Amino acid sequence: MADVEFHVDNHVAHVRLNRPQGMNAITGGMDDLLFEAWKTINDDPEIWCAVLSAEGEKAFCIGADVSEGPERKTRMALAGGLTGIGGPLVTLRKPMVAAVQGFCVGGGFELAMCADIIVAAETAQFGLPETRHGIIGECGVVHRAIRQLPHHIAMAMILTGERIDAASAAQYGLVNEVVPYAGLAEAAAAWAAKINKCAPLANQAAKAAVLGRLGYPLEVALMTRFEEIEQYAESDDVRERNAAAAEGRKPVWTGR
Repeated sequence: MADVEFHVDNHVAHVRLNRPQGMNAITGGMDDLLFEAWKTINDDPEIWCAVLSAEGEKAFCIGADVSEGPERKTRMALAGGLTGIGGPLVTLRKPMVAAVQGFCVGGGFELAMCADIIVAAETAQFGLPETRHGIIGECGVVHRAIRQLPHHIAMAMILTGERIDAASAAQYGLVNEVVPYAGLAEAAAAWAAKINKCAPLANQAAKAAVLGRLGYPLEVALMTRFEEIEQYAESDDVRERNAAAAEGRKPVWTGR
């Protein structure tokens, strides 16, 4: 079995970390496989959303496999192609759901925060242990944490290395849903199904607009014209939307 499994089912790409014996720490080889997965998801019009998960109850991912040593070379650093540390920023254009259990720390935490929706098992523990171990570099995880958590919660995690549990993560708005571990895959699949009820190109345009002006003042965002939204306006799905409304039926999306 590959250390990163990938398959597509009913317009959903499933990306699964499969190295539970190493707590799903990301090796250079896994990094390459993840990069290829993100590229395929972005490029394939039949893929409308993605679910990222991990094998084994103990850990979602503990970050980089440090046993490979400081000479370790990766294509896109710890988070397998999404964060851009050490390479060009790669953003997943399709919506992504992360299903998280056990330890989700360091680069693993960063990888989860790249998702648009996070479902956490009750066993999940989120943390940034870098400074506790005397490690800090071009650390994307801290930049994401300070944007996705309340300021003082994120700073406490960064400066102490202490973890928060799934219930606290939900309280702080980091995760969308907390479920028993046995129901994690089902919950993630349910979120993917909700996403895919929507027009896929509309979702992609909305995500592009949100992320494209996330760091800008509201006035700038409101004045911006987005290429993805304008392209969607000329799509088959817009014509299908109008036809379905006129005929009193539910639209059948094609993502075209």
